Amino acid sequence: MLTFWRHGYETTSVADLTAAMGVTAPSLYTAFGDKKQLFLEAVRLYAGDPDVMARAIGDAPSALEAARDLMTAAATAYTGEETPRGCLLASATASGSAASCDVQQAVADIRRGVQRRLDERIQRDIADGALPLTTNPAELSGLVMAVIQGMSVLARDGASRASLLATVQAALRAWPGMGADR
Repeated sequence: MLTFWRHGYETTSVADLTAAMGVTAPSLYTAFGDKKQLFLEAVRLYAGDPDVMARAIGDAPSALEAARDLMTAAATAYTGEETPRGCLLASATASGSAASCDVQQAVADIRRGVQRRLDERIQRDIADGALPLTTNPAELSGLVMAVIQGMSVLARDGASRASLLATVQAALRAWPGMGADR
């Protein structure tokens, strides 16, 4: 996973992977089939169980808290001391060719799933009266996802955790009812 994270999907060779894993190429192919399947397994490990993520978003006391938790977790993960900076999902497929289209699609599906769950949580807050009826769930969840992906780039560029957490606070001020002065 870390090798893909550091170098990206396309530029990571099977030799890079076997060296990182301490296995031979035949062992890698026996265990995973091919590089693409190994990458998709690394993505599943990185992203975690989608059902757990869905429950965390759905069970949050509010959509605002779900958004805050998602962005704070991203800022923390993107600046980890034991991992490459930024997001594996964004970094590994940033410059993919047509040959890696299905890999990019798998990564995009993960992001769309998170956004869909957050969108649903926002809709629930609207229905419960916690957010104004004029709130556009797709726009608000899209803002959160854009901030999360943007923080990945900032982290790769060297932004500190404190800086990313300040970005989270700024983004939360755009939330309906939070006001720009908070």
